[in-house]
Amino acid sequence: MNTPDPNDIADACVIGAGGSGLTAAKALADRGLSFECFERGSGVGGLWRYDNDNGLSSIYRSLQINTSRDMTAFADYPMPRSYPDFPGHEQIRDYLDAYVDAFHLRDRIRFRTSVDRVEVRPDGTFSVAFTPPDGLSQTRLFRNVLVASGHHWLPRMPVFTGTFTGSMLHSHDYRTPESFAGKRVLVVGMGNSGCDIACDLSRVAERTMLSTRRGAHLLPKYLFGIPLDTVCPEFVWRFAPMWLFRPAFSLVVWANRGTLGLYGLPRPGHKVLQEHPTISSDLPSLVRERRVIMRPNVDRFDGDVVRFVDGTRERVDAVISATGYHIAFPFLDPSVMAPDGNQVRLYRHVVHPAVPGLFFIGLVQPWGAIFPLAEAQAEWVGDLIAGRCGLPDAAAMDREIDRDLARMRRRYVTSPRHTIQVDFHSYRALVRRERRRRPTTAS
Repeated sequence: MNTPDPNDIADACVIGAGGSGLTAAKALADRGLSFECFERGSGVGGLWRYDNDNGLSSIYRSLQINTSRDMTAFADYPMPRSYPDFPGHEQIRDYLDAYVDAFHLRDRIRFRTSVDRVEVRPDGTFSVAFTPPDGLSQTRLFRNVLVASGHHWLPRMPVFTGTFTGSMLHSHDYRTPESFAGKRVLVVGMGNSGCDIACDLSRVAERTMLSTRRGAHLLPKYLFGIPLDTVCPEFVWRFAPMWLFRPAFSLVVWANRGTLGLYGLPRPGHKVLQEHPTISSDLPSLVRERRVIMRPNVDRFDGDVVRFVDGTRERVDAVISATGYHIAFPFLDPSVMAPDGNQVRLYRHVVHPAVPGLFFIGLVQPWGAIFPLAEAQAEWVGDLIAGRCGLPDAAAMDREIDRDLARMRRRYVTSPRHTIQVDFHSYRALVRRERRRRPTTAS
């Protein structure tokens, strides 16, 4: 390993060249800041590069985004009008490839380079150890670190009682349905991935079952022919009180889709907007046609038999767990960041209050598209590094983090998937307000 030159300190390091990392790189470049972007794979796109050779992508062949084309695009780089309302993953990959070339960022990215360790030095700078393609570890110093490595790469597997003798995998490793042809398959989890995979499998499997612990308020991609995320104007999402907006939104969904019971779907024990949205226009009809069989939570396994909590039993050949991900940053010391139960204490989901210069881009799960929110975060962080705006002191940031966590607990069902939840329009407006905060010596 080389010894870093203390006189060779770049302004920033960006970890990851997915959508969040690319917009972070652009924000730094726009401000004339020196930086390096490290990407473990051989191309940009991160999650959106199917079978990415960085080994971290979790997308399956049939995946389409569930946020609309225009709401998903970066503010300064629209998606092609030739794209459908809800593009497929190949189109998102191509869009990100075009984005990186349009803004001349490709030469600023070190591909096939993994970040091994990030350490905070006594002088407040960061020592970043990384391994380039030649396998010889190197270290360089940076004044700031922007973590954009994503949070959908470390599968969270459920713990089941009993022993299952069939095949078991996480949705992270699911790609195509063909290998499940003629089999009896149980998908565990009724989030977006679970619903998509169950629909995918129903076309080839002998029997497709979908197990859910608490159900979900399935939302269609379109309401009255309009993409779901464009139905309500921004001011409604931002300013309508939840006691008024929730029943109004429920009424509109009901008028468009009817009740869940009409299709044989379980009625959730929580209200609409109390969970991350599960969007599927296909599942209700497949359940009604009995091509996907709904089942409650798994009680235990007994060889190739699954026993459910309602006493029913099913013989199963394969189980696919669509049960989410752990948030993890293996290159950071646990004393710096150790997400316990996916709890991450960051000011506005971006700024580490106790480690000046350490930022996280894209570490949110929005009701809406993530690219524009990562873009807003990156612009804010770029302004902070350039000294154009400031931050509250650490104690004030901690107090605000506590308030944010309390608001999430009141709003959402308790779950590891709801620890970084934000509302698209309100959160983007909040980040933009932060950019107007005057610089202070405390920041």
